[in-house]
Amino acid sequence: MDYSFFDFLTLVGSLGMFLYGMKVMSEGLQKVAGERLRGILSAMTTNRFTGVLTGILITALIQSSSATTVMVVSFVNAGLLSLAQSISVIMGANVGTTVTAWIISLFGFKVDISVFALPLIGICLPLIFSKKSKRKSWGEFLMGFAFLFMGLAYLKDSVPDLQSNPEVLAFLQGYTQMGYGSILLFLALGSILTVIVQSSSATVAITLIMCTKGWIPFEMAAAMVLGENIGTTITANLAALSANVSAKRAAIAHLMFNIFGVCWILAVFYPFTNMISWIVTNYGPGDPKAMMEFLNTLSPETISAITSGQTLTDPYLIDLQKQLMSLQVSVSYGLSLFHTLFNIANVLIMVWFVNGYVFVCSKLIKSKESEEEEFQLKYISSGMLSTSELSLMQAHKEIAVYGERTNRMFGMIRDLMKETNDDDFMQNYNRIEKYESISDRMEVEIANYLTYVSEGRLSSEGKEETRIMLRTVTEIESIADSCYNLARSVKRRNEGKSVFTDEQNENIEKMIQLLTKAMDRMNVILKKQDLVLDDVNPSYNLENQINNLRNQLKTKNIEDVDNKKYDYQDGVYYMDIIVEFEKMGDYILNVVQAIVEKKI
Repeated sequence: MDYSFFDFLTLVGSLGMFLYGMKVMSEGLQKVAGERLRGILSAMTTNRFTGVLTGILITALIQSSSATTVMVVSFVNAGLLSLAQSISVIMGANVGTTVTAWIISLFGFKVDISVFALPLIGICLPLIFSKKSKRKSWGEFLMGFAFLFMGLAYLKDSVPDLQSNPEVLAFLQGYTQMGYGSILLFLALGSILTVIVQSSSATVAITLIMCTKGWIPFEMAAAMVLGENIGTTITANLAALSANVSAKRAAIAHLMFNIFGVCWILAVFYPFTNMISWIVTNYGPGDPKAMMEFLNTLSPETISAITSGQTLTDPYLIDLQKQLMSLQVSVSYGLSLFHTLFNIANVLIMVWFVNGYVFVCSKLIKSKESEEEEFQLKYISSGMLSTSELSLMQAHKEIAVYGERTNRMFGMIRDLMKETNDDDFMQNYNRIEKYESISDRMEVEIANYLTYVSEGRLSSEGKEETRIMLRTVTEIESIADSCYNLARSVKRRNEGKSVFTDEQNENIEKMIQLLTKAMDRMNVILKKQDLVLDDVNPSYNLENQINNLRNQLKTKNIEDVDNKKYDYQDGVYYMDIIVEFEKMGDYILNVVQAIVEKKI
């Protein structure tokens, strides 16, 4: 088996195509999917059990657990699935992949999605060059999908071809008599082989070859299947390399789920394999454990004769060949049944600990302050609406969360104003840009939810409250837009190499302090149930102070430019920021006024 440096570079390039496809697909999803796909996915994963069924169904349809888990990671990356939802789907994918093994065992049929990759690129090519952004986004999503599966196919083709050269592993037959040590050794081997070959199906094929040749007993082959369960998680973790914190948590949850499953099965390994052997012996073609004993009774010449593939004439050899074929089927059924029952049992146990996985993953992979927070509604879920009153309460809580998120975005503006390092500035600027995109999507989803609620049985007061909530959501989104406009103004100032005077910076800081107080007041009012007039008066006072300061600074700016304290262009950048601050103050007051209209 030759494996050159060129083959290695091909492997790295395949990995690059896979990761690039993941990135493009995820970005396309965020642009094109919106609330519709999220609604479908949320409805399919309303609880952990429907999530498991979704994972089984998708994996059985596309016949690849790796593909399912990669797609799940991309959905989490795009904010379309929560971590808890993704874990239940991944659990289902583990069971679904055993369906694929049975289909291959019984019918020898497997769909190769990578075959459709190039035709798919042909379909999305005109979409990519379309002038309509919606079509272009669809083109990007499909292009990423095609690249992802092409990358997966190239990965499998560019790894060392152990499946066609199993003799490389023949030396392992000397390590099968060490009890649990052998089980752990072959478990590790199964994991490593799956990581190398990048296909659990190929690893199972290698395992079958080793077992049917009599190199390893059935128990060691079962241990390799357990190892393959761990090794297959590497695909999702590769996909998460370029993804966000939530996607990394989903990938690590997949790894943890499989590792914990292997840990408990090791404690009952021999009773479990004996049970599998009993089932296949009594209800199947024969005992899968008998293969090793059968081959040990034959001479190497006899084994060579009955496995050569040539037409036999000796009745004794023909009978031995039939026995061998029957035992090979027994081993195949035994390993498939072992894989299936283990994964079903694992899901039945682990499905009750989904929240525990979420907690552990969140602790293992912590979200840094600099990380982009991903879009996920907290109180509103898709599917069946609650009672009208409860639906309005959920919407009210979600709007309060929306206000807090916008406040965090304004905090990033404060940091951006003071940032002097170019790399840190761009990192913060990109984060603000991401938040603005999240804000747009939150507005649409909350507004859609309120629209659905208003179509139900609501009193006239409830319908009026819905209308006011819609206005509130629109104004909060305007605050987020204003934050983004401020970030762009600061970016333009930096690109123009403009430096503000100490006095200008002090005035900006005064405006920021007033807006911070106004924003804090707004968020207090968003959360408060019973408002009185004294609660809202401070907001009106702060808005007057912001307006007065803006007017003073406008007049002062004209004087300072005339007195040559700074350039005219510096004054333009300065006033762009001040005027945008004043607009934000108006939007904040509009939110307060909407709530006052509702509650007082």
